[in-house]
Amino acid sequence: MAKDRSDPELDRELPDLPPELRWREWMRRIEAVLFASASPVAREDLGRVVGQGASVDLLVEDLAADLEGRAFEIAQVAGGWMFRTRAAYAPAIRAAADVGDQLLDLSEFDVAVLAAIAYHQPITRDGLKDIFGKEISRDLIGRLHARDLIGTGPRSPQRGAPYTFVTTEQFLVAFDLETLADLPDREQLEDAGVMGVPDQVVCSQQA
Repeated sequence: MAKDRSDPELDRELPDLPPELRWREWMRRIEAVLFASASPVAREDLGRVVGQGASVDLLVEDLAADLEGRAFEIAQVAGGWMFRTRAAYAPAIRAAADVGDQLLDLSEFDVAVLAAIAYHQPITRDGLKDIFGKEISRDLIGRLHARDLIGTGPRSPQRGAPYTFVTTEQFLVAFDLETLADLPDREQLEDAGVMGVPDQVVCSQQA
């Protein structure tokens, strides 16, 4: 969601610069915003630092091309853009960087439950029990909550109005999805090594 953070002192139009340098400065501004942000930045927010009528999409495309050969890239996730280290450098990061808080550290069954929530949200614990044929522990749900992968959805209209679970923006970021419409089908999950997901978990996802 766009945030109202306009700075009246920021010269967006840069009329004193020639067109090529103006475009380059807008690219550098977008780069600075993405570098400083811990979450995806929406198009509307990036539009606050460039001239009126400038195409944020084209600026991002040019910036992405400018980053070719670098260790990081621009990823389009959760309705915005953010910097992400290229996958080829993951072993080097694990070997030397302190990224403990960023690791998902989920078991195969944790991922299966997360997939069920993603495809059937909003869903209750009873709904998850129907899918897996057994109770889903509060500890498991707590792990997914603690990693900000799921949140509390609307109460179910069932007796007792139990809480439901939904995925979060962090879920989209963690699994490199722009929207829930990008969720993979069962074959893609198996190719990615996520096995043991019941047939009921993966259903066709409407855009």
